[in-house]
Amino acid sequence: MFTKGRKVSCKGAALFTLANGLALHRVAFCFARKFGPAVRRNRARRLGREAYRALRPRLTGARRCDIVLLLYPGTDTLADRAAQLEALLGRAGLL
Repeated sequence: MFTKGRKVSCKGAALFTLANGLALHRVAFCFARKFGPAVRRNRARRLGREAYRALRPRLTGARRCDIVLLLYPGTDTLADRAAQLEALLGRAGLL
């Protein structure tokens, strides 16, 4: 297990991970300062959760960690968000 946090990023998002020592992954979504009004942030959060739900069975079981996804404006479709999250989780070594 890694005891130090890791950061990976791609265009439109950054992923931060830190081992939590629990039996499950915890996920949080946060937004860049100028992301937009609450309606847009809530939609982005819903898309992110749905993309994570689709990828959750593929996560490696050895390392349980806290995952924070920092979102920037621009990606507003489920397919784009899922591809983005899959790339980030893969680069972080969780897929």
